[in-house]
Amino acid sequence: MSDPVLELDGVESGYGDVQVLNGLDIRLEADEIVCLVGPNGAGKSTALKTAFGLLEPWSGSVRLRGEEIGGTPPEDVVRLGVGFVPQTENVFGSLTIAENLKIGGVSRDGGVGARVEELYERFPLLREKRTAKARTLSGGQRQVLAFARALMTDPDVLLIDEPSAGLAPNTAQEVFEDVAAVNDLGTAILMVEQNARQGLAISDRGYVLDQGRVAYHDDAAELMDDPEVAELYLGG
Repeated sequence: MSDPVLELDGVESGYGDVQVLNGLDIRLEADEIVCLVGPNGAGKSTALKTAFGLLEPWSGSVRLRGEEIGGTPPEDVVRLGVGFVPQTENVFGSLTIAENLKIGGVSRDGGVGARVEELYERFPLLREKRTAKARTLSGGQRQVLAFARALMTDPDVLLIDEPSAGLAPNTAQEVFEDVAAVNDLGTAILMVEQNARQGLAISDRGYVLDQGRVAYHDDAAELMDDPEVAELYLGG
């Protein structure tokens, strides 16, 4: 079996003296969507931040295509092929859509114009509103811009933290469709989502985290059909 595109192996991590991850094991294969679900404080967002280099693992390993990247600064992780869409502050509100995309591509080799055009083709809304300030966009539109901005570097892996947070149900569904569309372009996605059923519905596999460990792991459909998982973590 080939190496997963991203792997967290026995990772322990946290904030200051507070440990959050307790030997976390996660695998993300090429072209997959994997969803992390679980209660608040389970370590889901901490896992993404540790994978992206915002937090240094206390122990364990973070590997990208089989190579150790644990503790690598985020700007270097981006250059290695990993993008990150945080839950908040994921666009520059005072800049236009076009300016946000150009900033997202600053680490690209060569120009950014061709990549901007590719993303305009994929997300026509962004072309239509390219001169608008990002702060004027709706919540769903800002998420689309955040995805596109992270895709400017053409990453192999995209880490997405709570894409539906704060969105109305119809808008959230549209955002999940955009997540699936990004995956269809060949980008593997590791996603944290509080709306577990909607997140798992577009995913290949899922991990249920609890107290910084994997409590359950299976194909996404199997997790949703598991009565114990449903009762404990999916709202019955």
